[in-house]
Amino acid sequence: MVNKEIIELRKELHKYPELSGSEFETAKRIRNFVEEHHPTKIIEKIGGTGLAAIYEFPQKGNTITIRCELDALPIQEDNQFEHQSLHNGISHKCGHDGHMAMVAGLIFWLRDQSFNSGKLILLFQPSEENGKGAERVIKDKKFKELNTDYIFALHNIPQAPFNSVITMNKGFSAEVQSFIITLNGKESHAAEPENGINPSLAIAKFINAVSKLNNNNPLDDHFSVLTCVHINMGQKSYGISPSNGELHYTIRTWGTKELNLLKSRILTILKDTCISHNLEYKIEWLEYFPASRNNSECNQQVIKAAQKNKFKIIERPYPFKFGEDFGWFTTHYKTAMFGLGAGMNTPALHNSNYDFPDELIETGIDMFKEIITNVLSQ
Repeated sequence: MVNKEIIELRKELHKYPELSGSEFETAKRIRNFVEEHHPTKIIEKIGGTGLAAIYEFPQKGNTITIRCELDALPIQEDNQFEHQSLHNGISHKCGHDGHMAMVAGLIFWLRDQSFNSGKLILLFQPSEENGKGAERVIKDKKFKELNTDYIFALHNIPQAPFNSVITMNKGFSAEVQSFIITLNGKESHAAEPENGINPSLAIAKFINAVSKLNNNNPLDDHFSVLTCVHINMGQKSYGISPSNGELHYTIRTWGTKELNLLKSRILTILKDTCISHNLEYKIEWLEYFPASRNNSECNQQVIKAAQKNKFKIIERPYPFKFGEDFGWFTTHYKTAMFGLGAGMNTPALHNSNYDFPDELIETGIDMFKEIITNVLSQ
């Protein structure tokens, strides 16, 4: 049974969500919670607003980090329950409030443990949603000096059987890159478009050509998804043929090699299209999420923990298509990330009526308890 204080923390975090890079009060709430229930060394301002609670044991041994996320999303909440978001246009629609409650909740169990060796780091990472937090954390001297050997994390997965543990041999999530294209032509009178350079036909040609690069077969190594998320052109003035256009895309593959190949093809299409339509162009790459790879040793620890807890294991044959900046950790440390089934009727991630199921907190804590025990006992 989960302590009522953990549930209360989760709901408090849900009521006061903060966007990426601005998680000052969220970090403070976590610090206050740790100091009240199981005080320890706390390192603040890791990678921005991040913090880590450090529990060290008598002898040298393995160092294990359990990571969760601090930030919420710019989504207006539809729910009307008592703990609904009090911040207009911001809410926890990815379940980071639940993830934080799981990791913070481990301190009640830790009070009764007497490990002989090693070190445990409870890491509360900022700015996951924009892909910047984990990269900043691994570059932060304060985190480097902790010399962690292993990093584990989880993510709740709606529309998956409740309390199931979802594992993947190759990796947890896709490699994701977003970009903005700006096009510049020449304005003219709408009655005389031939006297200007209107980007509309080029935009249509580019979108059509790029759509042919989609390969939505997740079992194919060359899997790729290209999604146009925003288009802007001209103004609501019917006497003007516009000169400027803007396209926003997000693209995803299973790995860096495939992503770089895809980016090269996109640039070729863009260049050829703009030359044929006499347009100037600029492309800006942003919000990069490396693929989250699972170390085989760490993945076995996840499976072992699920078996010990008698949780149903779902071996997923390919990663999730969403981005997860945990991928930055996988390039530097032994890591594994796994999914926890949040129930078949739980609204999808990023839905405005999503809410983290509190019943899942105990499952996450039990998984982390077993992983920590195994790693520190090695």
